[in-house]
Amino acid sequence: MNAHDPSVSSHSDELSFYEKRKGVFPRKVDGNFRRFKWAVMAFCLIVYWGTPWIRWDRGPWAPHQAVLIDLAHRRFYMFQIEIWPHEFYFVAGLLIMAGIGLFLITSAVGRAWCGYACPQTVWTDLFQHVDRLIDGDRNAQIKLQNAPWTASKVARRTFKWGVYLGISFFTGGAWIFYFADAPTLQREFWTGTADSVAYATTGLLTFTTFWLGGFMREQVCVYMCPWPRIQTAMLDEKSLTVTYKHWRGEPRGSVKAAVKAASPLGDCIDCLQCVAVCPTGIDIREGPQIGCITCALCVDACDKAMAQVGRPRGLIDYCTLEDANREQHGEEDAPLLKTIFRPRTLIYFGVWASIGAALLFMLGTRTRLDLSVAKDRNPEFVMLSDGSVRNGFTLKLRNMEGRPRPVTIALDGLPQGAIYTDEMEADAARSALAVEVPADTTRRIRVYAVQPRGVARPADFAFVLKATDKQGGGDTSQTTFTTAQGNGE
Repeated sequence: MNAHDPSVSSHSDELSFYEKRKGVFPRKVDGNFRRFKWAVMAFCLIVYWGTPWIRWDRGPWAPHQAVLIDLAHRRFYMFQIEIWPHEFYFVAGLLIMAGIGLFLITSAVGRAWCGYACPQTVWTDLFQHVDRLIDGDRNAQIKLQNAPWTASKVARRTFKWGVYLGISFFTGGAWIFYFADAPTLQREFWTGTADSVAYATTGLLTFTTFWLGGFMREQVCVYMCPWPRIQTAMLDEKSLTVTYKHWRGEPRGSVKAAVKAASPLGDCIDCLQCVAVCPTGIDIREGPQIGCITCALCVDACDKAMAQVGRPRGLIDYCTLEDANREQHGEEDAPLLKTIFRPRTLIYFGVWASIGAALLFMLGTRTRLDLSVAKDRNPEFVMLSDGSVRNGFTLKLRNMEGRPRPVTIALDGLPQGAIYTDEMEADAARSALAVEVPADTTRRIRVYAVQPRGVARPADFAFVLKATDKQGGGDTSQTTFTTAQGNGE
């Protein structure tokens, strides 16, 4: 093949399937949605950084941190609520509620979660404010980005990335405080005596926050996050989304162009302010896009531009496609409450509320004393010298309260039966035992149930062990009693 044949394209002339990322430098904007976004960001950051430091008195036998995932003792504390490993269904229920809550929010108001409360959005927004504080607004950032690497640029970049790193470090460091007593872990962390897992976790989360929030930013939303693709199943013509009203804005043209135009132009003056303020760099005038996180900053920018040229607000606005069509034909919009409270959102809310009500009911009615019984399998029974039959059992008494509890263990359904522990003599057996279970602890007790000779009984029959405390709380567990032979002797 002739390398100089004009029919053969050189490698440099081939089209690339990949486009180099274009930097996004959002311009500062003020308005109702920007102020709301400020408030949500501040709330999320305060909750994230402040929650581990909230104290909650649970008594002398439990930790005093309001929210704590205590992996060492397999507990999850949230203020007055304490979740044990066997109650993981509460956590699963909360996760299901979170998922359905996302469906509910998306079907009602579009990607409001993405636009305001998603961690990627919150930290990206925070880093973008750092950019404006250090580098200046949009034009100054673009100018600095295109400038050669002078000593001044290196110093400014070093300082800014240092601020990024500081924010990322405190973000990663805050996470570990949810898994141990925060004041204690902080002291151990800075003195170098904390567990290596704490340092490794902090390092990993510092790096991911620094890289995802400081550099990848909108690429996470557009390319990495699956939610923009899933959400399309929850959006319809009745969902509130950020919408450009093309029938009103087109054809576009500046104010000067409108004066010279032979036919009237639309309200859009093509100022590109909606593009300049967008944190993902899209043009909302091109219609719904995967890059739109419905933060509505373009609404603030467009409203300001419309006010400056004396045209009505709402060229870009939060509205449904149905309302947009009504407005196009001169009809009134549907009431906001009717838009939000419609069959789909009511179904989502009903499912979400039902799960929440069920969890609250189970939380309020759960027993705080749990009994589990394991029967000895080898041997299944022992024939004593006086002809009585003995079976051995291992009891686990779980006290889920923050106080020691005196517990009575009794037999039900074992005629003339008696019970004693391996710390007692057999002749001390009685119909019920009194034991104490320490606070917030599972106590393991070895017991023996005895039935005297001459009692009519089958070879195997079921009976119940009952554990109760003075306040009436308790639990039962059914097990079996095995004898040497049926029908007694």
